[in-house]
Amino acid sequence: MIWLVGSGGIAIEYARVLDALKVQYLTIGRGKKSSNNFSLIIGKKVISGGLSNFLKTKPAIPKKVIVAVNIEESKSTCTELISYGIKHILLEKPGGVNFEEVSKLYNFAKRKKVDIKIAYNRRYYSSTLKVKELINQDGGIKSFNFDFTEWLHEIESLGKSDQILRNWFFANSSHVVDLSFFLGGLPTEMVSYFNNSIMWNKSFTIFSGAGKTKNGAIFSYKANWKSAGRWSVEILTNKGKYKLSPLEKLFFQKKGSLKIKEINLNSKYDKVFKPGFYAQLKAFIYKKNDNHLLSLSEHRSMLSIYRKISGLN
Repeated sequence: MIWLVGSGGIAIEYARVLDALKVQYLTIGRGKKSSNNFSLIIGKKVISGGLSNFLKTKPAIPKKVIVAVNIEESKSTCTELISYGIKHILLEKPGGVNFEEVSKLYNFAKRKKVDIKIAYNRRYYSSTLKVKELINQDGGIKSFNFDFTEWLHEIESLGKSDQILRNWFFANSSHVVDLSFFLGGLPTEMVSYFNNSIMWNKSFTIFSGAGKTKNGAIFSYKANWKSAGRWSVEILTNKGKYKLSPLEKLFFQKKGSLKIKEINLNSKYDKVFKPGFYAQLKAFIYKKNDNHLLSLSEHRSMLSIYRKISGLN
């Protein structure tokens, strides 16, 4: 038995995969509206009223728990589960509203010897799995670059809390940054530049930087949230350039050619389910060790990198 904590949109996506895998699970929601909507779509009952009330009934401890609540509730939900005795958790990215929350959660989980994985599902995109395979065939990455431009005109209309808006880089942009360093290796050297701030979150909006990874690859990045652009990752090997833009697709430009071709992907599950969710959840449930799954310890080690790129404290 697995617990699925949360009954919102992301929880529904997890439920769809759990059903496909024929895994028994119990869904614990909070509000009646989201719980009823979950039941209507998935066709299964939700225990509403929140995690705290559910734990008061002294339920048997499950082997694993998926936490798919709002970012603002991530740390407190995990802390409550850990205190109850849960040992294996898959926590929706980024695991907290800011760097401090993730650090505190890490310290508590480490003390209690709890294994927490952070669900950066883009690590499991069909495009990601394929490009990793091709990179290895080519002899490794020589350089890479990425763009994490956000669309301010859309962010402002999402109705997100001030707390999330103040940390939008961590809440959202970290998805593409994590993917880039997952593919290219963690930085050993890096210089970062940023300029301009915006009224609603007082964070920087123009970013640029470069460095070198532990694998010897040279990298650069940029983003301008006040101009045009989109998320993208470009990976260069001795044989050519691979491009993920949109991240769900993979393109290749052969060395010595101007022609860019799209690479066919085995993306069956990414079309049926939210991209990356099927492979990610399968790994969490059935595999003891999978280097695509980001541990909370590894995630915490990334915080200094996120600070440097974003300029956030």
